Amino acid sequence: MTFVSTPHPASQAMTLHWSPRSPFVRKVMIVLHETGLLDRVTCVRNVVGMNQLNDQVMLDNPLNKIPTLVLADGRKLYDSRVICDFLDGLHNGTRLVPADRARYLQAMTWQALGDGFIDVLLLWRNWYNDRGLPHDCADDPFLNAFNAKCHAVLAALEAQAAELEAAPFGLGHIAIGCALGQLDFRWSFIAWRPGHPALAHWYQQFQSRPAVVATAIRDDNAPSAT
Repeated sequence: MTFVSTPHPASQAMTLHWSPRSPFVRKVMIVLHETGLLDRVTCVRNVVGMNQLNDQVMLDNPLNKIPTLVLADGRKLYDSRVICDFLDGLHNGTRLVPADRARYLQAMTWQALGDGFIDVLLLWRNWYNDRGLPHDCADDPFLNAFNAKCHAVLAALEAQAAELEAAPFGLGHIAIGCALGQLDFRWSFIAWRPGHPALAHWYQQFQSRPAVVATAIRDDNAPSAT
């Protein structure tokens, strides 16, 4: 589907603090591709981490997190939820955030589930890396909790896969797709597809979208974790 962007003074010369391996940045990039707004944003590569402060990012976001979007008038938007909602108001195409109340609540719940899953995966990886533990160390209650949450989320998504497939594509789908992409990127040894066939089928369809292909998460030579 082709979108026609609506001119808007705040949409010109936007700058995005960006990384090719951040799942939250990927959410924003998918929205930019889906809405035809990509040419209005300049991406600036920045490295951040839980213990690695970035002075350039912190000038615009005191939380030291990406994505952060700087508008032409100097306003700063964060996090990915706020940025995606803002961008969705700058085009004339079908909205990624539904106007219908019931669909809106479902989309935002899916977004919360996807974003929360990403948070679990990031914290899980940081926890065992920082402590030199195997990811499935049975003696660590935090790792056990991360593992349990991961499998609970996958079970919940498997149960909702038919609803995901039937619903119009939107921001909730993007968040869940980015979470599964992060799972494959950093946790490729977790063979989640055989036990979740309906979810795997939906995700295969998600991965075929041009915007998703164009934003495939990848590593680069920049140091640190994000």
